[in-house]
Amino acid sequence: MQIHLLDVLACPQCGGKLTCTATEMDSVGEVSRGRLYCVSGAHQYPIEDTIPRFVPRDNYAASFGYQWNKFKLEQLDSANGTKLSTARFYSETGWTKDWLKSKWILDAGCGAGRFLDVVADSEAEVVGLDISSAIDAARVNLAGRKNVHLVQASIYQLPFRPGVFDGCYCIGVVQHTPDPQQTMRTLPRVLRPGGRIAITAYERKRWTMLHAKYLLRPLTKRVDKQKLLSGINGAMPILFPLTNVLFRLPLAGRLFKFAIPVANYVHEGSLTPQQRYDWAILDTFDMLSPQYDQPRTQQEIEQALSAEGVGELNRLPNSGVNIVGVKNGAGQERI
Repeated sequence: MQIHLLDVLACPQCGGKLTCTATEMDSVGEVSRGRLYCVSGAHQYPIEDTIPRFVPRDNYAASFGYQWNKFKLEQLDSANGTKLSTARFYSETGWTKDWLKSKWILDAGCGAGRFLDVVADSEAEVVGLDISSAIDAARVNLAGRKNVHLVQASIYQLPFRPGVFDGCYCIGVVQHTPDPQQTMRTLPRVLRPGGRIAITAYERKRWTMLHAKYLLRPLTKRVDKQKLLSGINGAMPILFPLTNVLFRLPLAGRLFKFAIPVANYVHEGSLTPQQRYDWAILDTFDMLSPQYDQPRTQQEIEQALSAEGVGELNRLPNSGVNIVGVKNGAGQERI
């Protein structure tokens, strides 16, 4: 942990200021082990492997911890040689590299750091938050990025001072939390007036819950994660070439994608066949393993954000429900 992260941190239980006692420093001057103390004296939190830990390592998001420690690098542009994550980040936030300069940005649900990898190439200070042990995969992936900070904490008890962030994005995470509406109402509270927010969630339509993955999930989410991944690995040599054909069919391809719960991105030309195969395993596991998968409507997202003073709401033309907005309040946006 870099000491200046204390400028934005606060006790998630009482909101009090935190102080740090380091017991071990790494070679570049970061706190690799120590404790954070609330000024009230009532609460304290460990720093382990450079990461402040505000929650136990095992929780409802354990499947994501397993997933992202198993598939650390697959979706990082800096590792796979594509610009897929970069394009998705800027498309789904509507931000620019120039706007990010000198800003404090929160990545809510950072996983292995797919989008942290993108923001790290700007001059922003970006904080990646995740409740699961995926935060450890992000630590490995983003090692040496001095403008990247990592925190293991709950999205429902954010360990930050109110109004300290210029921007917050939450891409593909909301539907995987226990209470998506509360999740979305929590995030704007750490934005300053004029701060920007971007949320992308799975969209719920009248027929969404008839998708094959939702018919299987009551079983698969209860299966041991290692066994589930082993089963997907075993089936993919058959399912991948089959869906390679079926998913490409005109018109009928859409029906097959709805009926077969395999994430085969047959039209993604940026990936090599091997990368597409690896992504198919990763994202098929991502379909079937999470404890929660609760798609949202545009109205539900806008209601949650509006209730916390977010205005200028706009839906961007991307997959899922992609809503951006600006925190209302006195003061001008910091340029």
